[in-house]
Amino acid sequence: MGKVNRLKLAVLLSGSGSNLQAIIDACTAADYPAEIVLVFSNQPDAKGLDRARAAGIEAKSLGHKGYPGGREAYDHAVSELIAQSGADLVVLAGYLRLVSESFAKRWEGRLINIHPSLLPSFKGLHAHEQTIAAGVKYSGCSVHFVVPEMDAGPIIAQAVVPVLADDDAASLGQRILRQEHRIYPQVIRAIAEDRVVVGDDGRVTVHDSHSPDFAHINPVLARG
Repeated sequence: MGKVNRLKLAVLLSGSGSNLQAIIDACTAADYPAEIVLVFSNQPDAKGLDRARAAGIEAKSLGHKGYPGGREAYDHAVSELIAQSGADLVVLAGYLRLVSESFAKRWEGRLINIHPSLLPSFKGLHAHEQTIAAGVKYSGCSVHFVVPEMDAGPIIAQAVVPVLADDDAASLGQRILRQEHRIYPQVIRAIAEDRVVVGDDGRVTVHDSHSPDFAHINPVLARG
């Protein structure tokens, strides 16, 4: 049996890297069709970098504060690091920076993000606080393609959790994070297997999934 070609991932993060860990764990399976070739952080002391190094993955950082030339120049430098890694897909996993329009356009269709709300509701920072303040009864997380407009790209998959009467941002956030860890590796698998299609209307279809519960997080399925 020949070697399976795996989708090469560059994972960008700013913090502890719990979603990174979920992806690392998924990549250890023999049949998982992706591998991480680079972990990058804008925070040199991000613990996610330690997770990457412990797993034998190349980890790089570049501080953004005071970077010469501003955001465009910084994003160009990051983009070049990604290109040099040979990555096919850029995965934002708690990367707490808005990417520039040029960055989003360079990686268009190859750049995904996970956001802790049911988009298009509660975009941007402090999504959990926004959710609780609005009094909604359900929240969750969304995996979407990244476009220049913040949190506005085509939605690939979502997972739903209840908002409980005694929730605060921390308790709701933990409940949502468990779902993030579940669906992000599933979405990456679907992309690697060429089962994710964006229609002319901007809606995403995910074709037959190996995961029996994928229909519950994206009911727009096309059967083979």
